Amino acid sequence: MKYVLILMLISCQTFAQDLVPYRLYNDKGKEVSFKKMIQSLEGYDVVLFGELHNNAFVHWAQLRTLKALHAKKGNQLILGAEMFERDNQEGLDRYLKGEIDSKQLGEEVRLWKNHPTDYAPLVDFAKKEGLVFRATNVPRRFASEVARKGLDSLKLSDDERSYVVNLPFDVSLDTPGYQEMVKMVHSGANAMNFVAAQAIKDATMAESILQVWAPGKQLLHFHGDFHSKDFGGIYWYLKKARPELKVAVVSIMESEDADLRLPQKGTQFNLVIPVDMAKSY
Repeated sequence: MKYVLILMLISCQTFAQDLVPYRLYNDKGKEVSFKKMIQSLEGYDVVLFGELHNNAFVHWAQLRTLKALHAKKGNQLILGAEMFERDNQEGLDRYLKGEIDSKQLGEEVRLWKNHPTDYAPLVDFAKKEGLVFRATNVPRRFASEVARKGLDSLKLSDDERSYVVNLPFDVSLDTPGYQEMVKMVHSGANAMNFVAAQAIKDATMAESILQVWAPGKQLLHFHGDFHSKDFGGIYWYLKKARPELKVAVVSIMESEDADLRLPQKGTQFNLVIPVDMAKSY
């Protein structure tokens, strides 16, 4: 019996040692360290960090990336995020300046339901360090209207024009990921409305980034992975407007493989995590 118990303990210890919470790969499929990724990202103008909105580990990795880049860039680092919409910039700025508290922030800004656990740490770090945090996304009501009625349906007041990318703008199925959307929707003309709704988000976020970025600065942007997957979305619009801009993409992939091998070709950096990693909602 004692021998069996010893074997069981050894087996449990081995299993525990084999647990891998993540692996990080570069664009050549080579596994790299977090430190190596940060050293590389330091040389980019814009870093697009994709996420799975409900994945607790990814949000922790974003915070660690923010802290690591800030240690190198200081106040030259600028933040931006899909989760904050352009018409909420004033409320976000008031919070960053300490003029309102977190409760008042929730009253003035349309916060995502997982803000307290997943995005508040990013915003609070920016507040503590005095960093600029840009609300980059188009107000959701405009994207929703485009999804229902098409891009031509948008009728904006003079005040509302500043909340949306300069119209008209290109909506192209050459953008990586948009053809995938068409296949998912399966509804002819309506499919293009969904593509246009995605595009107005991506184009608005890209324009927002370009409005605040300047030479010598670095902008770290947080958004759902699909917004920069395969160098599409925000990346596509950034490079279309400014081909010379150095833009890095950090992509997220879930895997059922215990060894977390890279499941497909990715971007500059690819964070592979277990499919059963803890979710925040």
